[in-house]
Amino acid sequence: MVYLIGAGPGDVGLLTIKAAEILSQAEVLIYDKLADKKILNFAPKGCEKIYVGKSAGHHTLRQEEINKLLVEKSFGKKIVVRLKGGDPFVFGRGGEEGIFLRENKIDFEIIPGVTSAISVPAYAGIPVTHRGVATSFAVITGHEDPTKPESTIRWEKISTAADTLIFLMGVENLPKITAKLIEHGRDAKTPAAVIQNGAKPSQKVLVTTLENAAVDVEENKIKPPAIFVIGEVVNLREQLKWFDNKILFGKTILVTRTRQQASKLTKQLESLGAEVLEFPTIKISLPSDNFVSLDAAIKNLKTFDRIIFTSANGVEKFFERLKFFKLDARIFFNAKVAAIGSATAEKLSDFGIIADLVPAEFRAEGLLAELKDKVAGEKILLARAEVARDILPSELENFGASVTIAKVYKTEPTSENFSKFADKKIDLVTFTSSSTVENFVAAVGKDFLRQVKTAAIGPITAETLKKFGATADIVAEKFTISGLVDAIKNYRW
Repeated sequence: MVYLIGAGPGDVGLLTIKAAEILSQAEVLIYDKLADKKILNFAPKGCEKIYVGKSAGHHTLRQEEINKLLVEKSFGKKIVVRLKGGDPFVFGRGGEEGIFLRENKIDFEIIPGVTSAISVPAYAGIPVTHRGVATSFAVITGHEDPTKPESTIRWEKISTAADTLIFLMGVENLPKITAKLIEHGRDAKTPAAVIQNGAKPSQKVLVTTLENAAVDVEENKIKPPAIFVIGEVVNLREQLKWFDNKILFGKTILVTRTRQQASKLTKQLESLGAEVLEFPTIKISLPSDNFVSLDAAIKNLKTFDRIIFTSANGVEKFFERLKFFKLDARIFFNAKVAAIGSATAEKLSDFGIIADLVPAEFRAEGLLAELKDKVAGEKILLARAEVARDILPSELENFGASVTIAKVYKTEPTSENFSKFADKKIDLVTFTSSSTVENFVAAVGKDFLRQVKTAAIGPITAETLKKFGATADIVAEKFTISGLVDAIKNYRW
């Protein structure tokens, strides 16, 4: 089976549920130049991914070659996905591919996508229809087959037939398009808009008129991909614009968390309109002692009076190891449990453990303040990263406790290449731990920190920034991802 799937216009959230389900089962993924490459992450590990995208003047494969590739890859495979931007049947050549598959006796299914013809104007606050303003709209290609001897667009009909005209892929042909429309009766003063990178945080909207559109696009350096909308509905933008009213719209923010953990921060920042770049500076790995200290602790877990978890990563890795030994939360019956931070406590609750203590201040100092007179004579297990500050075990022992450290994971630098962001103007870099700061500096250099605003999840991370000559512009008051997002949201840019 070959699935011809529409990926939508740009916002990964506009991918349909059915499209996501099929993508998650794909064995071969043949895809175009997508507005958001994060859509590729829906494909499972091991899926063969083949890029066949096209751009002006450059085709990775000709359409005939793509058709043959679909047939070739379908042999011996259960699920082959052909992924296209927008909708496969709206100037997506999905019909040609479907016919070729049918001629070769290969089953296919069409999964429509949200077409950019309607969704991109919507993200710009422009409805393609509106009571009393527009009762019809037409979608027209702005880039006809260059091999055709002449245009097959019936300009004399289409120019005045619909209240709203939407041209896709038409920016480079704008002088011809506007001239033809005016020549065939469309009022030169008709409101118009050109929307670049629609439904993405980098969206740019130029409001103009039909007669001025070509010149204004040139002056404002509007480039493909862009959509051209003509009609009185453009005047509704000032009342209906919403996407570019978001508090972080137009800001580009770099996230340095691990790839697995970046999504929570990314989603919250994107929901506020930011363009988010992910540059993982750390990855979570096995501790150097290969769980020797953790395994010994698990073996003797019933002898501890209190167990302290310092991070959600520590909780997750601890329970993974419990599962390895075919154990579960019941082994905690004898111990009190403390968690530094709400995220750590929340992760514990996922495994059936409600933390007895979560300090009001989400760092070691906050926990120590609440345990000062409570732990004398206790045997405490501290489940933490391999490399961490010594303040917690040291002070607990000063309070009269006996502390055992179990190394549950270690953080290591990643080998990401920062040069892929060379063309991006980054407004803010976020740091969620000291290790993200240290590894960022190792990868990029400390000079970069002086050229950009920085946000730290708490004072310890801010202190690490200071060590490299940078002062955190934003420091979260609540040391959580949500607290960091709130601090960014409330910052006066």
